[in-house]
Amino acid sequence: MTGPAPAWQLRAGVRWGLQHGLVRGLLARAARDGDPQARLIVDPAVRDDPYPVQEQVRARGPLVRGRLTWVTASHAVTKEVLRSPDFAAGGGQSALPPLVRALARWAHDPRAVGPLDPPSMLAVEPPDHTRYRRLVSKVFTARAVEQLRPQVQAVADELLDDLARAPAGQPVDLVERYATLLPVRVICRMLGVPADQEARVLALGNGVAPSLDLGLGWPAYLQVQRSLHAFNDWLDEHLRRLRADPGPDLLSQLVHVEDDGGQLDHLELRTTAGLLLAAGFETTVNLLGNGAQLLLAEPDQLAVLQAEPARWPDAVEEVLRYESPVQVTGRAAVRDTTVAGVPVAAGAHVTTLLAAANRDPEVFTDPQHFDVTRDDAREHLAFSGGRHFCVGAALARVEGEVGLSSLFERFPAMAAAPGAQRRPTRVLRGWERLPVVAVPVGAARPRVPPTPEG
Repeated sequence: MTGPAPAWQLRAGVRWGLQHGLVRGLLARAARDGDPQARLIVDPAVRDDPYPVQEQVRARGPLVRGRLTWVTASHAVTKEVLRSPDFAAGGGQSALPPLVRALARWAHDPRAVGPLDPPSMLAVEPPDHTRYRRLVSKVFTARAVEQLRPQVQAVADELLDDLARAPAGQPVDLVERYATLLPVRVICRMLGVPADQEARVLALGNGVAPSLDLGLGWPAYLQVQRSLHAFNDWLDEHLRRLRADPGPDLLSQLVHVEDDGGQLDHLELRTTAGLLLAAGFETTVNLLGNGAQLLLAEPDQLAVLQAEPARWPDAVEEVLRYESPVQVTGRAAVRDTTVAGVPVAAGAHVTTLLAAANRDPEVFTDPQHFDVTRDDAREHLAFSGGRHFCVGAALARVEGEVGLSSLFERFPAMAAAPGAQRRPTRVLRGWERLPVVAVPVGAARPRVPPTPEG
């Protein structure tokens, strides 16, 4: 796609204005006034370390009024909202004035349907959500995923063999060479993607990831739209291949499966496939990168794991709690209700700061401290909750445990190198680049300059 046609760009411009442009202007003003919710969304100074601002939300109470929505940093309130039948995912357009809804319908682009648009599982409720989830969840049960552990281990070993061939003492990007490739290869194999298409899926997924953020600028939004077009075009072709030549993978099953006498239509199938592919690696990339960085920065915690390898599952839970790969989600009230003693009107939105809930001192002792021996780390809400609890949680846990334990078993004296850089996204928190010197077993830890978080 060399450039958008004028009509396409006009519709995209209307969508951007409704979804991001007006909100962006409002939030920029609110951020200058010190509104913490607005600062979390648009303030560039907050991206690298959002936690102090999240604590400002907590200090104002369990449920506070932000410039755009209600917002909470409370673990208890977040858990209640995510599980309550009084709240639903999506629902944004239902609260808009009729004329604005009509404009949104005119500007709709079926080729740019993303992870937050119906019929994505992230944006629909029962009965559709129940039907989609029933079709895919049996593949992602803890028992089914545990049977995939040898495959995950084999992929990790392949990648670590390649990492070991790097020239001695030369920094390598752990995100590019390991943290991205492990979950991408696993989910692509589960969904029937040919090996020669894995790099394409990775690039498209990375291009779509900013669609989860609010208040995008016009150039970033336009790039996301192009990525969505390319991703959905690729998915159409992939699904055509699987219809013609099905395999044992999940998508081949979904193409042909019947549920209560009916199959998923093409849009439902494409949206479900896209969500499974992108969500199947985007968050796990962050889990692996965040975990590696934390353990490199906290050698005493790594020493605990090297002395007691049975603690690796606990360490993964603590990484999920301390550096949540998904920082925020939200729900809309479907009826008048009360939360934390505060009336919330039907149609109002509540933004739940998952990362802040996971550092709530009402639940976690010394929550700002990273501790792989924490016995209640699994109380985190990094996988959301209720009926929208992450369908791939079991897979992420296995990939996190295998990926991190294998990495530090093979390179126990690995050291961080300068040049680390955070991802620019706000909803997804992880590393864009994480240079390391990968030191194999038996070698001394190298001396490298200190590397501030960047």
